[in-house]
Amino acid sequence: MESRKYSRTYHFPFSLGTTSDDRIAKGWKAILQHELVMTEKLDGENTCLKTSGVYARSHAAPTISPWSVKIRELWEYHKKSLGDLEIFGENLYAIHSIEYERLDSYFYIFAIRLYERWLSWEEVEFYAGVLELPTVPVIRQAIFSEKEILENIEMEMQNGSRFGGECEGFVFRNSGTFHVDDFSKNVLKYVRKNHVKTNEHWTRNWKRAKLWFEKSDWEHESIRNN
Repeated sequence: MESRKYSRTYHFPFSLGTTSDDRIAKGWKAILQHELVMTEKLDGENTCLKTSGVYARSHAAPTISPWSVKIRELWEYHKKSLGDLEIFGENLYAIHSIEYERLDSYFYIFAIRLYERWLSWEEVEFYAGVLELPTVPVIRQAIFSEKEILENIEMEMQNGSRFGGECEGFVFRNSGTFHVDDFSKNVLKYVRKNHVKTNEHWTRNWKRAKLWFEKSDWEHESIRNN
């Protein structure tokens, strides 16, 4: 069976980091009827774990990139437990445009697909717990008004990333389950201004991110004082 990649996430009309090939959600206010989960959008590589392997953005074949090595180790450990689940998360083993200061893991789950539906956030957290893998940081789960979405984005962008450093943006998703064909109606994103997308040049000069426990006491103290 052909592996399906992650669905394209449309931008809010007020997202500042759009490019010419991005899609903007025109009737986006329909999402306000749902309880939403606001999560931090992390600056890494969209990666999927499933029984057949580890897939990066393209699902033509399992990835063998050097910056996916730790994620492939995770997959080796969990592959017999995945069943028909497709676990989507952010691979942060390599530094992209943001160097996070307080990472505890190289892989953070943000969605799980099972057959023709995306699981609810409650189910995502359940399976993340079973697999002992973290989810992306949850900022807030609530019924939002348009004003509250804008206010929360502005405030949290000023606060910066939960992992230290600049914040890439946010994803708002329906907290419930929904069909794969309805993805664009249930998941939207806001991306910071001057967002830099990974290009071919990056793959030749990539650098591994340090986890928090690897850093020296001096580095810990310096980060806490910033």
